[in-house]
Amino acid sequence: MSELYDLYTAHPAVTTDSRHIPEGAIFFALRGPSFDGNAFAAEALRKGAALAVVNDPEAIPSGTNPGRDYFLVDNVLQTLQELAAMHRTRLGIPILAITGTNGKTTTKELVHAVLSQKYRVYATQGNLNNHIGVPLTLLAMPAGIEFGIVEMGASAPGEIAALCRIAKPDYGIVTNIGKAHLEGFGDEEGVKAAKGELYDRLAADGGVAFVRQDDATLAAMAAQRPTLKTVRYGAEAADGLKSQLVGNYNRFNIAAAATIGRHFGVGEKELYGAIRDYAPTINRSQIIRTKNNIVIADCYNANPSSMRAALDWFGKLSPYDLDATKSEKIAILGDMLELGKWSAAEHRAILELILGMDFKRVVLIGQEFCDAAAAADLREATQKMSLMTFPDMDAALFYLRERLAYVKNKVVLLKGSRGMALERIVRYL
Repeated sequence: MSELYDLYTAHPAVTTDSRHIPEGAIFFALRGPSFDGNAFAAEALRKGAALAVVNDPEAIPSGTNPGRDYFLVDNVLQTLQELAAMHRTRLGIPILAITGTNGKTTTKELVHAVLSQKYRVYATQGNLNNHIGVPLTLLAMPAGIEFGIVEMGASAPGEIAALCRIAKPDYGIVTNIGKAHLEGFGDEEGVKAAKGELYDRLAADGGVAFVRQDDATLAAMAAQRPTLKTVRYGAEAADGLKSQLVGNYNRFNIAAAATIGRHFGVGEKELYGAIRDYAPTINRSQIIRTKNNIVIADCYNANPSSMRAALDWFGKLSPYDLDATKSEKIAILGDMLELGKWSAAEHRAILELILGMDFKRVVLIGQEFCDAAAAADLREATQKMSLMTFPDMDAALFYLRERLAYVKNKVVLLKGSRGMALERIVRYL
């Protein structure tokens, strides 16, 4: 590994995608269910890669010097992870790990904005938060940074623990516990155990966890680990702070960022400005003002917990809170994916919630919502609201694209899992 690390220090750009090769990068030939990166190693070198890490000897052309263009290993993914772990150790900087059911990315970006007021900070780019993304994040951290922020996602038990072995966090935060990836976790207790792996690692290493004391689940999880060092905070940590984020659920993300910033000595003036100026990224609680309407695009992901939170906030929202000319609210919702055996029940529960609200128009997109609506008694509800269902986005757009041109002066919520691609509807609003 030392030999490969020396090569990495000479060529510090790393990629796993042969379609996009930064000049002088090291290409890691990963294998997946439907591809073998070994087959693209030569192409990566032709495009400017300095080195290809492969595990198939046949990927190395005869007569080639294996030590110059190719680096042969037993397991490419394991090598990538071990190289990242070595780099993390060599960096010698504090690293904050962020996990949770909802709010990971928003919290990460807020914390990045706040800590950048005082430190040179590198944070996970986009959604690179899994067994490949975390190593790539660590290897992208340049010399000279003073603080690292690593987002950690998981869809099965043991994954957070594995990511912690690579990133070795000194600090950590679990944003919340909810119903997500139930296909892999089984139930909410499984989610709790998986996210708690971050607390376990911090407790074992003497690290510090930032814990929401007004969240009974998180407080109990921390209490179950008596050796865990904690910094406690609540929603009041966000008092007096202004933000472009919508939704009262984002108050907790702001409170987390404020607490972490204060812990690391960021001044109140700088903290206030960083949170005020942070603009949400695409499809994450993003306000889009179209020619005719205001769209709240919160459709990067969805699960029962985040769907309920969004609907609860949107149900209480007055359209005039966002614009005095807007008179009505429309909810356009997409299926919540990766819920496994719980999917039907969770979609029925969300439908029941919607039917008890005062929306004038609701559009449900996805087979799970279609099935839930087909099984429900909608006679009373449809007397007070227009409810339309479509099995997929293509069907929805086929019917709606011309009709949406007549939707004006409305506030529209888009909420659904990433795979539903609800953002496709924005152009017609």
